[in-house]
Amino acid sequence: MKKSGMYMPQIRGYKAFIPTPLPPEITIDENMFNKLNQANKLLNQLNSISEFLPNTDLFISMYVKKEALLSAQIEGTQASLQDVFEFEQCEYDFDKDIENLKNINDIEEVINYIKALNYGIKRLEDLPMSLKLIKELHKILLDNACGADKTPGEFKKTQNWIGLAGCTLNEAKFVPPSPEDSVQAMGDLELYMHKKNNLPELIKCALIHYQFETIHPFLDGNGRLGRLLITFYLYWRGILTKPLLYISYYFKKNKQEYYDRLNMVRDKDDYEQWILFFLDSIIKTSESALADIKKILELKEKDQNILFKNKISSPLAIVLLNKLFYMPLISIKDIQKALEIGYQTASDIIEQFERIGILKEITGKKRNRKFVYAEYLNILSQGTQL
Repeated sequence: MKKSGMYMPQIRGYKAFIPTPLPPEITIDENMFNKLNQANKLLNQLNSISEFLPNTDLFISMYVKKEALLSAQIEGTQASLQDVFEFEQCEYDFDKDIENLKNINDIEEVINYIKALNYGIKRLEDLPMSLKLIKELHKILLDNACGADKTPGEFKKTQNWIGLAGCTLNEAKFVPPSPEDSVQAMGDLELYMHKKNNLPELIKCALIHYQFETIHPFLDGNGRLGRLLITFYLYWRGILTKPLLYISYYFKKNKQEYYDRLNMVRDKDDYEQWILFFLDSIIKTSESALADIKKILELKEKDQNILFKNKISSPLAIVLLNKLFYMPLISIKDIQKALEIGYQTASDIIEQFERIGILKEITGKKRNRKFVYAEYLNILSQGTQL
């Protein structure tokens, strides 16, 4: 038997891959050791800077949105970051019709990912990593979205497979374990999550992600959930103190390589090349997150100075600037509601922010106008363009 597993004939004539329980024997050479140290160093920097952010929850909420969108885009979602903000704007203002938004089904997939990530971080306070948590997260991911008919929250009862759209089971590029074998494999994976061994946690996390994607225990949502588990595992083990790592950015950017490297473990027993790729994803996304946090802090300081320079430094103006980091897409009615002020006051302060270049009007209309905090949205949107 190969150390990663083997293809086993099934009753219906096809072969399904049955993975060997973790862990395999891993050779940590100098290259892997150096990447491991670099990844841990950058995660420590990310953890440290998050402790000194003026509003940690603000940055977390933005990065959660970005990770959710990037992960969904890997699966083909066509939503943009602006679409997500428009959806949230509709939820904030009940006068706006969510159903009229474009890409509504895709947006709901992203929103579900956000809900699942927030739920999971909170749930880990009283529940460890477990099959119970995984099923709960899966149910949230598929709630009222595409895949809602694929038994949300329940492991597959029928065989699934991976391949080109419309391909049959016998034409599939990869066939994961049968439903019966998946249950056993997921039980083994749960045990491994809790088992102590000599492997560094980042390598262990890489193996867990690979094994989950290989088992493919659900009929739908395995890719999104598998990427969520990376964040949850690192958070659960204390490697990541805040969910500020959007690893899906690297996976999206290198989508085909991501899939090819997972397959190389199954086909060639080469776990090491996958671990190196995974460590690279940690390194690159940590560097990107640190750079983005620096840009956002500099932007906030710059725009505060612009307000003071133009004598628009009332408490109301400062509150609005802070609010824009939560709601970069906004209307006069949104400001009126958020700041609990009159319509004319809200209109006046919007006009001031537009005049000094902090806000930009994007509809071209005279009524129901929308304004965007463009510089901030540009920083957040890096890598999310379709």
